[in-house]
Amino acid sequence: MAELFVVRHAQASFGAADYDVLSDLGHQQSEALGRALKTQGVQPEVFVIGAQRRHRETLEGILKGMGRAANPIIHEGLNEFDFKGLLDARYRGKEAPENIHTERKSHFRTLRETVLEWQRDEITDPPERFADFAARVEDARRALVGHIGKPVLAVSSGGAISQMLAATLQTPADQQIVLQLQMKNCAVNRFIFTERSFFLHGFNETPHITAENSESMLTYS
Repeated sequence: MAELFVVRHAQASFGAADYDVLSDLGHQQSEALGRALKTQGVQPEVFVIGAQRRHRETLEGILKGMGRAANPIIHEGLNEFDFKGLLDARYRGKEAPENIHTERKSHFRTLRETVLEWQRDEITDPPERFADFAARVEDARRALVGHIGKPVLAVSSGGAISQMLAATLQTPADQQIVLQLQMKNCAVNRFIFTERSFFLHGFNETPHITAENSESMLTYS
């Protein structure tokens, strides 16, 4: 029996021209998480990331905090869905809510409604169908647990991780976005796996956050 640690990326650059870059705080979060995991005795033998820059930069910080080096495997199934493209598709030819790409409250309220429509296949010509998104996340999960007997640490994004969680718990589809909107930056989600089984063992953990640093270190986007 081995453990799989699936980490959401550290704080990215919400509202910036390029979201896919960690903020200064994001770099601090990822290094702090690496130190916390080392203190817990976590010793992954396999490292896997999505193909997005924020995944790579987060793992680099984790490894720095752990005092380790690694050449991660890249699996595109761990990539986030294109939330900007999805919002644009929903409002193509319509008036979109103001500042949905730059103002957090408006963005996440609208994203929740949009994802529910996406799941029901009600959005015309989205960047990716929800069924295809779910399938590639499942393909990534199968690849991760293919490392039988080896502890694995993967870095992904909130949408992909929450889909993995929802599928593991066999929840209704709409719980995916509920889980996603709770996911903290650098949160750790733990699974136990064998050749025949796969269980959730921990959700949305932040061992690098304490009462003393939570005001500055706890973020969601």
